[in-house]
Amino acid sequence: MKRVKLRTPKKDELKGAQRSTAKLIRRFAIRGASGFIALLVIEYFVLPELAGFRKSLHLITQANYLLVVVGIVLEALSLSAYGKLTQTLLPVRNRPSYSQILRIDLASLSVSHVLPGGTASGAGLSLRLMNSSGVSGADTGFAIATQGIGSALVLNALLWVSLIVSIPFAGFNKLYLTVALLGAVLIGVAASLIYLFTKGKRHSLEILTTVTKRLPLLRRFDFIGAFEKIGQRVTSLMADPDLLKRAAIWATLNWILDAGSLWVMLAAFGRVVNPDYLLVAYSVANVMAVLPITPSGLGVIEAFSTLLLVQFFSVPRGIAILGVITWRLFNFWVPIPVGVVSYVSLKISSGRGAADVTMELDKIDSPPELE
Repeated sequence: MKRVKLRTPKKDELKGAQRSTAKLIRRFAIRGASGFIALLVIEYFVLPELAGFRKSLHLITQANYLLVVVGIVLEALSLSAYGKLTQTLLPVRNRPSYSQILRIDLASLSVSHVLPGGTASGAGLSLRLMNSSGVSGADTGFAIATQGIGSALVLNALLWVSLIVSIPFAGFNKLYLTVALLGAVLIGVAASLIYLFTKGKRHSLEILTTVTKRLPLLRRFDFIGAFEKIGQRVTSLMADPDLLKRAAIWATLNWILDAGSLWVMLAAFGRVVNPDYLLVAYSVANVMAVLPITPSGLGVIEAFSTLLLVQFFSVPRGIAILGVITWRLFNFWVPIPVGVVSYVSLKISSGRGAADVTMELDKIDSPPELE
């Protein structure tokens, strides 16, 4: 039997891997620390009447931790539904396994939570990982674009439905008008993107290419060719009501399961919130998080959801803060290390060495090359 000789990494490769690993650890630590500080600032300076929350710390020992586990399961199911949405939007040919797709989604989600590029950096990593799994850039771009547009439309639909149901009972607030206007802007952007994909002019794509080539992981992507192909896929999607229905179902489940996790977390600390009110607070917070202030709405979602629950829906401030923080722990923070593990598992399963993995991870957060 022929003996297979294993390749030993060169000394400079090992040093490069060590340097990139140390750099990653520093960057993730700094981002994690800065995010944690931002969260503390919001809790201690933005959230009103914090003294009431301190008096409610005893709720931690009285919490129903079985419900906390249920909330964690709902959050995991929400991420799984997002993976099914990705799978639905990818063509059957050359489609990776669901396990691969879910790990790619988790890896890109992790990057979007910690890197300055946010969603753009996560999309860039998703493009690279899908491409290495045999999916073309156009097909991946179509899935990413459709996810973003479709999810925004579904979220706004949930917001309007919950507002219509809750206003007769909870009353109207000026904040609703602000959020409704922001939602209208999002719908306008979504409509513009659909027009750009299907009937956009070439010079618009050239401008987009000029902008995106300065972003890490996206600068080498052929946007003109990809957008033309994506336009063809969008047109075919519009003509396929069955595919649209399945995509809408998975997008709705993604949001509903996530909101359900927040509802259960609040119940775990002793308050069962009217589902209509919960959806209003949840939808408003997530619509406001679209503003590019922090990565994935860090701090924005916590502040708005807590303020709405306390001020408008009479949830005790201690319960509201504890429920929201616990929910965000598994909605925002836990997916970061899970995504890193998913990324490494994808690379190892593809036969990449540890040195290659760490050096490629280092490239994720590297500044764009100037030409």
